[in-house]
Amino acid sequence: MNLLGIAGSLRAGSFNRSLIRAAGAAAPDGVTVAAFGRLGEIPPYNDDEKQKAIPDAVTALVGQIRAADGLLIATPEYNYGVSGVLKNAIDWISRVPDQPFKDKPIGVMGAAMGGLGTARAQYDLRRSFIFLEGLVMNRPEIFVGAAHTKFDETGALTDAATREILTDYMKALASWIERVG
Repeated sequence: MNLLGIAGSLRAGSFNRSLIRAAGAAAPDGVTVAAFGRLGEIPPYNDDEKQKAIPDAVTALVGQIRAADGLLIATPEYNYGVSGVLKNAIDWISRVPDQPFKDKPIGVMGAAMGGLGTARAQYDLRRSFIFLEGLVMNRPEIFVGAAHTKFDETGALTDAATREILTDYMKALASWIERVG
């Protein structure tokens, strides 16, 4: 089973990119997580630009979404919502023909320094996927709060309790994808 991981942050030391890597390490046997690394190359959505051509980074992301058995999205939380860069990517993808999010199994998670661990951003993201007909796994949920205490300076997940929760989450996501994918 092949999952595409998308971290909604461009920050060099992004906890959410680290969380995607940790999810790959915590995935059950037979499940791989490949991270999309070109989010920063996607220009701001502009319908005038779409009329000319879909940007290469968007085309690449759409192709990887279509090829994946499921998606794993790690979102930061900015001002109670999804990051602009992640929302921008979703807006671009939502405009392509043969909607790639439709009926695609999706896992949503996130890491932040605050105590709620992206709970509000995840809700915001889930609302977008309802409209786009993505199949978001509702339970279990994973909110990594106080992320600065759970990852080391290299981005490795060092918190044993979070690693255990992430392992259980990845098992549930694989089961969800088998059921609905």
